[in-house]
Amino acid sequence: MNKILGLLIAILIISCSKENKLEQEIAKIEVHVRIDRFDEVFNNSSTKDLPKLKNKYPYLFPAEYNDSIWANRMNDTLQKELYAEIDKRFADFENDTAQFSSLFQHIKYYFTDFKPPKIVTVISDVDYKNRVIYADTLLLLGLDNYLGPDHKFYKGIQQYIRKNFEASKIPVDMAKTIAKSKVRPPQNRTFIAQMVYYGKIYYMVHLFLPNTAKEVQLGYTDEELKWAIADEGYIWRYFVERELLFSTDAKLQERFIHPAPFSKFYLELDNESPGRLGQYIGWQIVNAYMENNEVSLQHMLNASAEEIFNNSKYKPKK
Repeated sequence: MNKILGLLIAILIISCSKENKLEQEIAKIEVHVRIDRFDEVFNNSSTKDLPKLKNKYPYLFPAEYNDSIWANRMNDTLQKELYAEIDKRFADFENDTAQFSSLFQHIKYYFTDFKPPKIVTVISDVDYKNRVIYADTLLLLGLDNYLGPDHKFYKGIQQYIRKNFEASKIPVDMAKTIAKSKVRPPQNRTFIAQMVYYGKIYYMVHLFLPNTAKEVQLGYTDEELKWAIADEGYIWRYFVERELLFSTDAKLQERFIHPAPFSKFYLELDNESPGRLGQYIGWQIVNAYMENNEVSLQHMLNASAEEIFNNSKYKPKK
């Protein structure tokens, strides 16, 4: 018994040593974080400044919109109130770059051709479905989506959505958006393809933010993650026994993939479960695939859902 315990301790020490060396190597990568507070610039501008703003930020001023739209926005009381709340919460945002620097270093380690985008902060009118928009050299970040889940601006938004309206979610949302740009959409409509697609994304998010708690990466509470872990075996049996894996029933996405207050097994336990359990299971399948196969990250990203599933040897605890 003592020999086994000693062996486990030795394995743990070696594993931690490897992780520390990797993090030290990543920390040496040079990246430059650029933050442009457009929300602040726009709030402090007047209509006479519009030509200058449009010239500097053409991607934020679609040609089909008349200047009167922007003039009205500059004088809109709600916009001013939104900015005041953002300024109160993120007064020093452009100087607090350590978390973004670390994120970009990790992405560049795994994708050497990655060039850190300029982060441009905007007011999105709480467009929480597009909190982060990434396009190679630019990353638009709607700071009005991160004022805290109980903020007055979020009244009327369901709790399971606004629980993630925290500043701590900004690096996660950035990592997830950039990760999505590296993953091809599912090639078919099967449930397993949808699960593996999200599994690939969360696998990368974890690589990009290794020190961020898994529940934060998933957008779960601590209790929700514990529920998913404890019932992982049951969830998997439910999928397998009902032959859902290769089903193309679109309702499965609504039940287990898309954001929702809970997953829909159509059983009494539904109200206890977190939503998006299909995404969680997909992450576990991809983890198992990477643990049980000596393949590169790029190979995994290019692999089909069927290859990943068939070679993952995924078998959750009962």
